[in-house]
Amino acid sequence: MTRPEFARACEIFADWGVDTEAAISRLGEIPISVHCWQGDDVVGFEGLTAGSGGGIQATGNFPGRARTPDELRADLDFAYDNIPGRHRLNLHACYLDTDETPSRDALEYRHFESWVDWAKEKGHGLDFNPTFFAHPLADDNLTLSHPDAGVRDFWIAHGKCCREIAARMGAALGSPCVDNVWVPDGYKDIPVGRMAARERLEASLDLMLDTPYDKAHLLDAVESKLFGIGVEACTIGSHEFYYGYAIRKGTLLCLDMGHFHPTENIADKLSSVSLSVDEILLHVSRPMRWDSDHVILLNDDIQAMANELVFGDLLGRTHIGLDFFDATISRTAAWVIGTRNMQKALLRALLQPVAQLQDIEAALNFSDRLILTEELKDLPYGAVWDEFCARQDVPTGKSLLADLNAYQASVADRN
Repeated sequence: MTRPEFARACEIFADWGVDTEAAISRLGEIPISVHCWQGDDVVGFEGLTAGSGGGIQATGNFPGRARTPDELRADLDFAYDNIPGRHRLNLHACYLDTDETPSRDALEYRHFESWVDWAKEKGHGLDFNPTFFAHPLADDNLTLSHPDAGVRDFWIAHGKCCREIAARMGAALGSPCVDNVWVPDGYKDIPVGRMAARERLEASLDLMLDTPYDKAHLLDAVESKLFGIGVEACTIGSHEFYYGYAIRKGTLLCLDMGHFHPTENIADKLSSVSLSVDEILLHVSRPMRWDSDHVILLNDDIQAMANELVFGDLLGRTHIGLDFFDATISRTAAWVIGTRNMQKALLRALLQPVAQLQDIEAALNFSDRLILTEELKDLPYGAVWDEFCARQDVPTGKSLLADLNAYQASVADRN
C-alpha cells in the first residue's frame, strides 16, 4: 500500500518533471563498497601490532570492537540488514582468515576464501587492498619507494600476491574486484630531493602491475594523498604523481575525500579526471583538519559529490567506496549512518530536474539557476527515502535508532 506521504511526494516531483520511481530504481542499482576496517579500528587479524601505524590512527575505545573474522562478519551482516540495496565489501589484506601466519609477501587466495564464501552467500561483491602499513618494513614510512631494494622487493611481492587474490575473488563472484594501492611513503621533514623516491615508486608499481589480468575479474587502482602524520613535508604518491600514472598506465584513479586540502572541492575534480581516465574510484570520507576520516554526514561536500556523479553521467564509470574509522562511537552504527548518508545524497541528486537545470545554465540564466537550486532544497526527499527503505524492509527514524542501540548492547561486552 502506497504511503500518502510518498504519493504526495511523487506528485510534487512530477510537477518538476522528475520520475520518482525511476530515481528509486536507479538508486537500488548503485552498490557502495563498505570498508571492513571501521569494524575493528584498522587492526586486522595478523596479530603483528596493536594498532595500524603508517600515519593511520583510529581514536577512542568504544566497546564492541570486532576481534575475529567471524565477529566482523556478524557485525557486517547486521549493518547490511540496515542499509537498503545490494552492496560490496572493501577488504584489506591484513584481514586474512586463517590459522596460519603467512608473511605478507606470501599471501594466497586460500587465506581469504572464507570471505569469498561469505560474500557469495550474502550476495555481496568484494574489493581488495594491499596493506602497506602496520608492519616492521613500513616503520620508515617508506615501502615501494624505499632506498633499500630488499624492502622494495618485499612490498612488490606483497602487491603481486594481492592482485592475484583480487583477481580470483572477482572471478569467483562474477564481479570485477577493485584492487586499490595506497602507500604511506613520504618524509616528515623537508627532503633534499623528491625525484629519486618518485622514480623508485614508479618502477616498483610497474613491476607490481606487470602481470595482466582480465578486467572482468580485476581492476587496478592507485590512490594519492596530500599529506599525513609522519609525512607532513612530502608525500611521494601525490595527486599529480598518481594522476599521471593512471593516465599512462590505464589504471583507475582513486580520489579520497580526506586526502586533499580541506578547502579543495573534490566534486570539482571528477569531471576533469573523467576526461583522462576511463574509470574512477571514490573513497568517501569526512576530513577534519587533516586526514582524520570521520563518519560521513549528509552535508554539502557529500551532496556536491553525488550531484556531480549524476549531472555528469559518471555513475557508470565510478566505483563508490567508503573510508572512515571512528572508535568513539558504535562501529556498526557508523557503517549504517555513513553508507545511508551516501545513498541519501545520491537519491537527492537523482531526484533533481537535471535537464531543466542544464538548459537554464546553458542559456546563462544564472538568476533562475540560483532560484531553482535553492527551491529544490525544500522538496520532500525524506518521504522518498522512507519509501525506498520500506520496500526493502529496512528501518528508519526511531526504529533504526532502537535497532542500532540493541545490537550495540549485544556486543558491548567484547574486550
